[in-house]
Amino acid sequence: MQEIPFYWSHGDESSNLIFCMHGIGSCADAFLPQREVADQLKYRLVAWDAPGYRYSADPTTEPGIDGWADAAADLIRSLGYERSIVLGVSWGGVIATRLALRNPDLVEGLILADSSVGSGTSSKNAEAMRGRASALRDLGAAEFAKQRTPLLVGEKAASEVLDNVQRLFADSIRMPPYQWACNSMADTDHRDSLPSIEAPTLVICGEEDRVTPPKLSAQLAEGIPDSRLVHVKDAGHLANQEKSENFNTEISKFIQSISQVSRP
Repeated sequence: MQEIPFYWSHGDESSNLIFCMHGIGSCADAFLPQREVADQLKYRLVAWDAPGYRYSADPTTEPGIDGWADAAADLIRSLGYERSIVLGVSWGGVIATRLALRNPDLVEGLILADSSVGSGTSSKNAEAMRGRASALRDLGAAEFAKQRTPLLVGEKAASEVLDNVQRLFADSIRMPPYQWACNSMADTDHRDSLPSIEAPTLVICGEEDRVTPPKLSAQLAEGIPDSRLVHVKDAGHLANQEKSENFNTEISKFIQSISQVSRP
């Protein structure tokens, strides 16, 4: 992963950083609603297209979860930061967890949204995750996104939310990086590593998440010392997009709470 991934930045470049990592079927623009958090708290918000997604170049070899986590760490440091709030949604949360384990000095606070310990918890789960990419290969990005999008939001999601999620999904994924991302999830099981996480952690999930149900967020919260678990009412798997106001309120409170502790 020699090339710097694509990212966009919002806010004063001299401010403290919130670094955002999207899910397995999305891109940096999934975090456009979180610009309000940066404005409110006077932070800088940076969101990436993970290597192999949308505008970012494909990795030269299959990265694995370590490779994506190290690419994120490299990008944060290249932006001039030694510490960051790290926000990851779904697959991005699994990358964020690995980032916090491999580079604890870099993570001031960890936000795991609608995420999990990975799909390597059983051979059945791992096989299902690896096989997901076959639908992209068979259907193409547009149809695959159309079929999968309804699973990603709550039952009462607004049509504009559905349309936006589907558009970002279709525009962001391609082979082989999507297969590699699925493989990275299938190869990951963070259950035994969670007690080693040192960063203050917020685990947040939509009450109606059907992709990573709330019990998986509870598993994260139970494993990470002193973490906090919050549910977002009437939201599905992409709570940060579907119910952004409530989501933003919760992550703002969390960031403010750790900022008061870590800074004079």
